[in-house]
Amino acid sequence: MSKRLRFVVLLLVLAVGAVFLYPTINWYFMVGQDMKDIASGSREQIKIYAQQQAKDDATALAGLASDEPASTVPEAYDYIIPVAEENLRLLGRDVPGTWTVSEVLSAFRNRDELARSMEDHYRQQVMDLKNLKKRIIQLGLDLSGGMRVVLEADQESLAERLGSNPSEEELSDAIDLALEILTNRIDQFGVTEPVIRKEEGSGRIIVELPGDNDPERVNAFLMGKGSLNLQLVDDEATSQFLEFQQQYRTQNAIDWNPEFSEAPEFIAEGTEIRPYVQRDQYGIDQVVRYIVTREGSEAVVDGSTITEAQVGRHPITGRPTVNFVLNQEGADKFQPLTRDNVGTSLAIVMDGKVRAYAQISEEIPTGQVMIQGFDLEDANDISRVLRTAALPVDLEIISLQQVGASLGEDAIQSGIRAIGLGFALVIVFMILYYLGSGLVATLGLLVNMVMVIAFLSAFNLTLTLTSIAGLILTVGMAVDANVIIFERIKEEFRLGKSAGASIQAGYQKAFWTIMDANLTTFIAALFLSYLGTGPVQGFAVTLAVGIVFSVFSALFVTRLFFDFGTDVLKGSKLSISWRLKQ
Repeated sequence: MSKRLRFVVLLLVLAVGAVFLYPTINWYFMVGQDMKDIASGSREQIKIYAQQQAKDDATALAGLASDEPASTVPEAYDYIIPVAEENLRLLGRDVPGTWTVSEVLSAFRNRDELARSMEDHYRQQVMDLKNLKKRIIQLGLDLSGGMRVVLEADQESLAERLGSNPSEEELSDAIDLALEILTNRIDQFGVTEPVIRKEEGSGRIIVELPGDNDPERVNAFLMGKGSLNLQLVDDEATSQFLEFQQQYRTQNAIDWNPEFSEAPEFIAEGTEIRPYVQRDQYGIDQVVRYIVTREGSEAVVDGSTITEAQVGRHPITGRPTVNFVLNQEGADKFQPLTRDNVGTSLAIVMDGKVRAYAQISEEIPTGQVMIQGFDLEDANDISRVLRTAALPVDLEIISLQQVGASLGEDAIQSGIRAIGLGFALVIVFMILYYLGSGLVATLGLLVNMVMVIAFLSAFNLTLTLTSIAGLILTVGMAVDANVIIFERIKEEFRLGKSAGASIQAGYQKAFWTIMDANLTTFIAALFLSYLGTGPVQGFAVTLAVGIVFSVFSALFVTRLFFDFGTDVLKGSKLSISWRLKQ
């Protein structure tokens, strides 16, 4: 490979590393702690923040317009100007060259519209940070503090449900579905985002909850079974109730609330008023209206009879549909239900809330059900609800550990000091002992560390104390490879060879020594990363990644720097030892 091509490869590697490393650097060093706390909160907390900020900004801007209408818009409110420009264009009005406070307000119909636009800005700002956080190196609980829960699948209960011992594929599918269910419950927990992941090959799920958490709440969050039912809708009572709601709002100036208000007299015994919910812009369930369902109809078909649910397309219209399949028991019960209630609506009820409803158009004898009338996003949400109403396998908590936040902070500082001190001592030793060649090794070491951290960031891996230990060991192994190369180069140079020839021969003779040593360690690290759990796995993954980039930096990067010095700069001397005569 030519030097030019090797240089291009190095630049590409560094560019890719910079792209993956940027989110981590941005999050930890450029985002303020207050915004980190908000972005790490639940969606409900983000909504409260965005609405309050928008309310404050709208009030302040209106007050400024009242006092100084001709003043220019303060820099703090510049974000609303593009929205105002778009509004004026839609209204066919001219866009001013310089925006005053009064001109900004005139672009909105009222203060509520202004506040909603401001809320959109703050919501998007926090959501962008929330998405940024998903692409950074995550700190383990031993660094950030919190609670770590290990869940294990109860294979006996799964065998009873299936009627036979589950195969590895069936167990894996059940764990994957349980993982999806627990992930969908994140926002219901109401605190900072948990990290939920599957432990390959063990039938376990690891849940990490940052911050201080109540173990009882955690248990309820993780072990809650959930419920899903398909219930018939009393369409006539639902229409009556809609009229009742409008009258109630007119007479009482507030909306009817089931927690504080009695049900109207026309709601017959055997029916239930249930909230129909849809997700808002924050992904939070909001009550759209109320649906009256026939109580007891859930006994006909429940979530345990649904074996599959996915999004499809209508064969004629091409519109999104929700397709789900019932097992034989469910199909036998669903057929008479649909036959006797053609024209009646059927509601999907999860945990007492109506998630969707559609009219029964014909008898369904096969248990293969298709529901239409949704856009793609709603169809995805509903299919997810059908798949994840209840845990497909019972889970048992086999481990629950809490780590204090102060201990985590101390661990971070200790880890940073350890890496910094170790790195500095290695650099000083290499430069003092190997002179200019030591500086080359230092540059290769920097490239190595950047690439290792970029890899951890790219794959959203968790950084723990053991991972830091793996990083420190990586530094040592990278230096060891350079020492082997430099000693071989010195041997060749003592034989009277030129600097270029000594470098070439030194790398050739050191190649297999370095590969053999690192390959055996890499294989051991791979086994540890696959078979190990928790801290051992974190150490092994970091070590394996570090070995790969250590070999790359030692055999590729430093060789490029040496060749640049001898071939491009035409250097004839070799700065590699105090005792080596040039």
